Amino acid sequence: MKAIKLIYFLTLISILTYSCQSPTNNKQEDGWTDLFNGKDLSGWKTVMGAADFQVEDDVIIGFAKANTPNTFLVTEEDYTDFILELDLKIENLSSNSGVMVRGQFDPSARDGNGLVYGYQIEADPTERAWSGGLYDEARRGWLYPLDLNPDAKSAFKMNEWNHYRIEAIGNEIKTWINGQEVSYVVDEMDTKGHIGLQVHSINNPDDEGNKTYFRNVRVKTENLDPKPFSSDLFVVNTTLNTLTDLEKDKGWKLLFNGESTDGWRAAYKDEIPSEGWQVKDGLLIIKASDGSESMTFGDIVTEEKYSAFDLAFDFKFSEGANSGVKYFVTLSENNVGSAIGLEYQILDDEKHPDAKMGLDGNRTLASLYDLIPAKKSGRFVKGPGEWNKGRVLVNTDNTVTHFLNGVKVLEYKRGSDEYRSKVAGSKYKIWEDFGEAEEGHILLQDHGDEVHFKNIKIKTLH
Repeated sequence: MKAIKLIYFLTLISILTYSCQSPTNNKQEDGWTDLFNGKDLSGWKTVMGAADFQVEDDVIIGFAKANTPNTFLVTEEDYTDFILELDLKIENLSSNSGVMVRGQFDPSARDGNGLVYGYQIEADPTERAWSGGLYDEARRGWLYPLDLNPDAKSAFKMNEWNHYRIEAIGNEIKTWINGQEVSYVVDEMDTKGHIGLQVHSINNPDDEGNKTYFRNVRVKTENLDPKPFSSDLFVVNTTLNTLTDLEKDKGWKLLFNGESTDGWRAAYKDEIPSEGWQVKDGLLIIKASDGSESMTFGDIVTEEKYSAFDLAFDFKFSEGANSGVKYFVTLSENNVGSAIGLEYQILDDEKHPDAKMGLDGNRTLASLYDLIPAKKSGRFVKGPGEWNKGRVLVNTDNTVTHFLNGVKVLEYKRGSDEYRSKVAGSKYKIWEDFGEAEEGHILLQDHGDEVHFKNIKIKTLH
């Protein structure tokens, strides 16, 4: 009898010990659950690529493998709302990595080899330094490049352990690295999915075996205590014509409410044009006409004027379209055609002839029209029928920056010698002090082509 009791006791101890080591049951008193037990990869599976993951000294190590796709170690369990924390270390510049949150896996894609896609929080060891930014893996691409928060580019440290905190609560995803606020995205595409650790694909056999390290991987799914952001970082909000509480607190306002043209009027009239401009399904649309510049329906402008500001807008152009968003529009020039102002160019560079006119590409998408070209390297362009994100930042010192899909594509200073030299060599030279007004209207251009706008928001700077 004593032997039977002893066997029963030892069996019970064994069961309890296994239960404590199981990553799905290793819940701590403070509500956190360890996703990695420090001993093996229970609760995880490797998908897509052929890179190897091993466990050494309480650390998950991913070993790069040449000529194989990105490899992901993903949780067998899916997660909805959670706070995730982990430590990550990269030793080599070729070892790009990342952390999937609410990630998706389609085992039937790529001829049955599978495809991981969805939200990934970046670990970027290159000079670009976009660690902590949000990349939509194998789908939409970058949602939050760190050109939107350049102060955070120094947060990630090579050859050191970096502490990641990622909050995915409701439609908001926020990230921190080593305690520094990095990115903030509001998006509704995925509400649940796996958590994953990436070993990026490599092409150079000399880089095979490079290591990426992960440790202290833990998650909290109940009684979540979101950490507020204190800095004034830019929020990427993809939901239709809405503002987060943080945006409202920081002074952002919608210029288009998604329901009417309130706050807008024709460029040289007191009311909105009677034809051409329409609000439909939360979008502000200028219809196609004859392709001429503001001769059919006409431009529209904000009723208010702005000096220093941060302006963001989403736009979608039709094939071969030409349009623009202008700022510092004074309406004093009485120009035939479009009202005069500094213009963020909207253009189908592939199909519209204006892309090949001007100087050095200064009439291409996101350029300061006819003055300064947008950089072509490193920018992301969505073609006809797809949504792009534009942004114009005008600081109080007259420094102006254009962004396209979160990437900084040009910068200049109004009133500088360089700026005035550009104006002197452009079509705008006939207007005195062009673009140097203290304040002006925001304008959406009618250039005879169909263009859609949404999520138009502005913040006044002081």
